Amino acid sequence: MILRFMATYEQYKKHLIKIADLKNALAVLQWDQEIYLPLKGAGLRGQQMATLSEQVHLLSTEEQFGNILQDLLKKDILTAFEKKNVELSWEDYSKQKRYSPDFVRLLSETISRSFHSWIEARKLRSFERFEKDLDELIRLKRQETGILGYQTHPYNALLNEYEKGCTVALLDKTFHELRPALQSLLNSIMTCEQVSDAFLHQFYPKQQQWDFGMDLIRQLGFDFEAGRQDLSEHPFTTSFNKNDVRITTRIDEHNFGSMTWSCIHETGHALYEQGLPESEYGLPSGEFASLGIHESQSRLWENSVGRSLSFWNHQYPRLQAFFPEQLGTIALSDFYKGINIVKPSLIRTEADELTYHFHIMIRYELEKSLIEGSLSAHDIPAFWNEAYEKYLGQKVPDDKIGCLQDVHWSHGSFGYFPTYSLGSFYAAQFFVAAQKQIPGLVSQIMSGQTENLLQWLGQRIYQSGRLFTSEELCLKATGETLNIQYFLQYLLDKYRKMYDL
Repeated sequence: MILRFMATYEQYKKHLIKIADLKNALAVLQWDQEIYLPLKGAGLRGQQMATLSEQVHLLSTEEQFGNILQDLLKKDILTAFEKKNVELSWEDYSKQKRYSPDFVRLLSETISRSFHSWIEARKLRSFERFEKDLDELIRLKRQETGILGYQTHPYNALLNEYEKGCTVALLDKTFHELRPALQSLLNSIMTCEQVSDAFLHQFYPKQQQWDFGMDLIRQLGFDFEAGRQDLSEHPFTTSFNKNDVRITTRIDEHNFGSMTWSCIHETGHALYEQGLPESEYGLPSGEFASLGIHESQSRLWENSVGRSLSFWNHQYPRLQAFFPEQLGTIALSDFYKGINIVKPSLIRTEADELTYHFHIMIRYELEKSLIEGSLSAHDIPAFWNEAYEKYLGQKVPDDKIGCLQDVHWSHGSFGYFPTYSLGSFYAAQFFVAAQKQIPGLVSQIMSGQTENLLQWLGQRIYQSGRLFTSEELCLKATGETLNIQYFLQYLLDKYRKMYDL
């Protein structure tokens, strides 16, 4: 009886590893598509990726695999750890069974085509080139909400794919609470004498920026024997396994902040992936918890650490050594204020920590309307431009730095954007807990030591894989479920001091 059980559980693991191998082969093609793929290779690459997507789906929905899962769930000698893995796999299996192979292939082909038309549209600075493919993709995502099933609002089906349990009702309530608090703080700051960030917009040579970025992410703990960094149109992280994690950045020679904080942000994602348990490859216990938790890791390193005075106390002399002409006469206190300037702007990835969430709320409202059908792809530029003027007082000069700035829609990632705000909320709460549990953490960061923070995150976040929901993980790590007051207090403490409010 015991031998039969062990063989069955091992068979379950073996099947999941095979699925993971195919998924990661597909991920390699996706990574290459965004980094090195020549223009003429786009057509067949889409076909190759669609074929692999279809094979992943077929393996994930095999009847024999379903029988293995059901058999295992009936057994009462599974450990709690094993049972949780199988329960999550059954949940995944049941969901995948709702999709037809034809739909999976069509969605993959449409996404591949949409990505390339997005790239071309950005070059033309015109949404029109992207509109047709995006319209088709939105149609498929609406169809997907019916496949997945939902209550109350179709957008809930897509939100749940990135953050389990997340709903329109929850986000409406959260943003309703957040918006006036942020607006009040922003209004107060706008009455103050503004700090300067002009030094960030001098000429910073591309190679020197690259060299500094590589040095910085190495210091944060990124393992270059288990990963690499490249350049891309939009910074991203992808992982094929914990020993092969790829990150990208982009470089603007007249905006030093663009490269620096995208490097730190993506390193936060990568450290999570490199910290997942290797022995659990392919199993839910070897996967990240949710996109909200993933974004909490990037936002924690980018903001709680990477925009702190304590972090630059150690890093700034090193930075000045890389750029003596640009920063040699800029005091650390002025540098700190400049990198944290609160100033409404057009680009989400370069926004300050306060106005950033207006960018997310605009995208959330737009996606919600697109998925419910009250707006179409054709309406996006007008909605976008009006919202940016209303919430941030910004006139959008062209589509490239307007509604074409993010890669997410070309990937079909509707429902992803709210996780950036959720991630920021979790990050603030995690960092407060880390400070309580790691004696002298801020002093350690001031001297360039982040190893203890990384170890703390590894123990409380990384090693749990996907066995806990975001809320369960937050409770285990901090002693309470998500509380956005930690984030609001973090902003108040930071900007009251900086702007002498």
